[in-house]
Amino acid sequence: MTSVQVEEHHDEHGGNGVVQGAGSSGEGEGYQRGLGARQIQMIAIGGAIGTGLFLGAGKAIHKAGPSLILAYAIAGLVIFFIMRALGELLMYRPVSGSFSEYAREFLGPFFGFVTGWTYWLFWVVTGITEVTAAAQYMQYWTHDAIPQWAYALIFTVILYGANLISVKLFGELEFWFSMVKVTAIIGMILICLGILTIGFSDAGDTASVTHLWDQGGFFPNGIGSTLMTLQIVMFAFLAVELVGVTAGESKDPKTVLPKAINTVPWRIAVFYVGALIMILSVVPWTSFQPGVSPFVAAFEKMGLGVGAAIVNFVVLTAALSSCNSGMYSTGRMLRDLALNNQGPAFFTKLTKNGLPLVGTTVSAAFMLVGVWINYQWPGEAFNYVVSFATISGMWAWIMILACQIRYRRKADRGELPQSTFRAPGAPYTSWFALLFIGMVIVMMGVDKDARISLYAAPVWAAILVTAYYVLKARNPQAAAFSKRKNVAAASEDKTADKA
Repeated sequence: MTSVQVEEHHDEHGGNGVVQGAGSSGEGEGYQRGLGARQIQMIAIGGAIGTGLFLGAGKAIHKAGPSLILAYAIAGLVIFFIMRALGELLMYRPVSGSFSEYAREFLGPFFGFVTGWTYWLFWVVTGITEVTAAAQYMQYWTHDAIPQWAYALIFTVILYGANLISVKLFGELEFWFSMVKVTAIIGMILICLGILTIGFSDAGDTASVTHLWDQGGFFPNGIGSTLMTLQIVMFAFLAVELVGVTAGESKDPKTVLPKAINTVPWRIAVFYVGALIMILSVVPWTSFQPGVSPFVAAFEKMGLGVGAAIVNFVVLTAALSSCNSGMYSTGRMLRDLALNNQGPAFFTKLTKNGLPLVGTTVSAAFMLVGVWINYQWPGEAFNYVVSFATISGMWAWIMILACQIRYRRKADRGELPQSTFRAPGAPYTSWFALLFIGMVIVMMGVDKDARISLYAAPVWAAILVTAYYVLKARNPQAAAFSKRKNVAAASEDKTADKA
């Protein structure tokens, strides 16, 4: 929250349990700064490695062949532009619930409302996606001895409990989840490199970088098929922006967050581009099928059964990591909305450990819908929810870019203090990223499998518009629905800079 919003909210509602203070402070929002540099760095690294890579890449390889490498590289560049835009905003004002805060300040209260609730929905849907993937991975060992929905229920309950203990535990879980993912991918790259150079394993005699172009060419199914995979590619990068949500609970956000954001290029180069080059050089792209992790399939093709089991464990931790992040972010987003009178007041309550208990509990309850989906459609559950997760997650990226463009314009005019972490090439890079996201949405409309998310989006939009105007009608004078600018906060920052 901005300092203006906190003061207005307190004056108009007599406190209402809201912690007073400047929004740039984690303590001012009531949170504890329990996330250190080590944890933030691994959250940032792990945020770019999830189910979209470990499971979704199988379908993408089947569609695009080796050209998927190029799709990941170009999309990765766009993600870097988005993250630098976010970094510029974070250094201007680091707050928990940053996306809706910036949308509220630079685009108006309506966009703050829509962004907060849509990002909450994104993580609920993503949580469903991830527990679904985790449940599918468990079938690798149990072979349907335990139903898929039961695993989804068990994982949801365990992660919910972990998120109610402390933010430090969340950070520690994410640190080790990310460590497992990073170590596994680097290990797999080294193994593939060894196969290519030394020639061990069953794939040693056939492994060759020529697989990248001799199985029908680099674009075996045409450029159009590659474009159709952009939805899957962008889904793989969803959650990379989670580092922005941790701003209010970072011990030293102005030092840690820029370092974490600047690691984006090499993360994408190694974990996506590098990993895919190695896998597709060792095993021809024609060997991969949708719904099967390309990492697990690659080890099986190499004749390394133990390696396949290890990778299956790794992709399981990747799914649990993403669901854990969802549990973390949803409670904080609901609290940010409630602090601004754009959500029920009971979401503002914190535990003694500074945790948003009510928001996390409600979010976990909604994630249990995933258990029902896994019960009804165990084979199609992942595909049903991944498209909607993509469109709702990309809304946060659109808001980040739009807010950065508006902020830069105001800062250049001297109306707001300049950020200490300016996005290079902005606003042109931000406009390019917006156009790229627009192209992805068009491709989703063309793809019959992804089109369902575009049908659902207007329904969600109608619900939000109705809810917003109902809330505004009930309390039209509230700061949450005011068009007043954050002049006081900007003035204070300018004064501090001059001093």
